Amino acid sequence: MAIKGTYTALITPFKKDFSVDWDSLKNIVEFQVKSGIDGIVPMGTTGESPTLSHEEHIEVIQKVTSWAKALRKDIIIIAGTGSNSTREAIAMTRAAKSAGADYALVVNPYYNKPTQAGLKAHFLQIAEEGGLPMVLYNIPGRTCVKLELDTIVELSAHPNIVAIKEATGDINFMTQIILSTPEDFSLLSGDDNLLLPILSIGGKGVISVVSNLFPAEMTSITSNYLNKNYDSARDSFMRIFPVCGAVFMETNPIPVKYGASQMGLCEDVVRLPLVPFSKKHHEKFNAILKQFRGSL
Repeated sequence: MAIKGTYTALITPFKKDFSVDWDSLKNIVEFQVKSGIDGIVPMGTTGESPTLSHEEHIEVIQKVTSWAKALRKDIIIIAGTGSNSTREAIAMTRAAKSAGADYALVVNPYYNKPTQAGLKAHFLQIAEEGGLPMVLYNIPGRTCVKLELDTIVELSAHPNIVAIKEATGDINFMTQIILSTPEDFSLLSGDDNLLLPILSIGGKGVISVVSNLFPAEMTSITSNYLNKNYDSARDSFMRIFPVCGAVFMETNPIPVKYGASQMGLCEDVVRLPLVPFSKKHHEKFNAILKQFRGSL
């Protein structure tokens, strides 16, 4: 069955001493599950995974999976397990499987700049040895390398590679992916502001930053569209569209962490080299959130 729906790219809350705030994380997971989110993605970009130790990384996946599935057995966990080291990505994927995750989200290997042949070999080895069905994560803006169409088509033929999170921002490229890959291979939006256009070309959902703040509202867009309630999906998308811009006023997850703190979900703390949301943006950000919340 194809992956479809709205999945929250979960923030990792920290205390003021920069340790993981486990109490807040548990409350955030409960908020997500009770709001009807289709799934949760711990330890992706939004979770500040590059700044967590391997031990913290695995513990976040373990706890999020345990808490979420205790509340709702059908919740889907897509664990971020990618690395620019193939061996490390395999080890993290195996750990996520042991934790009870359903899928692994594996980003393009960053910094080492592999060729397309290297990318293909990297992902195929993880698919063979990691033990979990895999979601490719194509985000060249952060990794400096892009999975090209022919590579994605080849990878989509592997039974353990079931979806792609597409964050190139290129609708033409994404349309080509959908036309060229199996029907049960899902394309998920990696950009909230492109959710409706991506659904319109055959995308199956979104791995969302905005749903950290508004999970029910983001879920309604995808579910309405997939259930052919197109006008309702469009209305909801247009209403939340300014929020999609607001959470990227600075590097993700800086703005959404600030937004979560304003909603009482966690402290406004990020780990270096990220720094807190610039005060010069607070007024505009708060106004956008206030306007959206007033429209609900």
